Amino acid sequence: MKKITYVTKNWAKLKSAQLILEPLGFEIDNIKIETTEIQADTVEEVAAHSAKEASEVLKCDVLKNDSGIVIEALGGFPGPYTHYVDEHLGMDNILKMMEGVENRNAYFMECLAYCEYGKDPVTFVSKTPGTISLEKQGTHGWSWDFIFIPEGKDKTLGCYEDDERLLMWNQDAYKALGEYLKNKN
Repeated sequence: MKKITYVTKNWAKLKSAQLILEPLGFEIDNIKIETTEIQADTVEEVAAHSAKEASEVLKCDVLKNDSGIVIEALGGFPGPYTHYVDEHLGMDNILKMMEGVENRNAYFMECLAYCEYGKDPVTFVSKTPGTISLEKQGTHGWSWDFIFIPEGKDKTLGCYEDDERLLMWNQDAYKALGEYLKNKN
């Protein structure tokens, strides 16, 4: 069984990786270290930089993740700046920016960056389509979970328990990573 060291402090990211990759024959290990979160124009750049840094520090192969909410009517904002925007503006201000806006299309973008020690990272992207709600809803999750309604649903992610919410994310990046690693071995 191939071990993957997932560098994250986010239990939901770890749980998602375990749910998808362990049945494919991968053991998911977790290490929590700080890495530099660069400011870049894409989540791919942020994830790749963090993965390379973590691999160099830990001297092993690692998996890192970066994600962001992309809002069509805001020109893709906040995208790779989602964490910063959440800390400094909050979701209430995102909703204020969206007042009177009819186009509420958005998607959640997640990038996995896998970096073998001494090599450049490879990235895998998933997009979960949905819309931005008119108001905050729910008590589960955090941040944009309270304003993001996944495609095919009529409530925000914040209205669903953790186990149900985790299954609503597009899993293409994890599946592509699993295929990449299986083909590599």
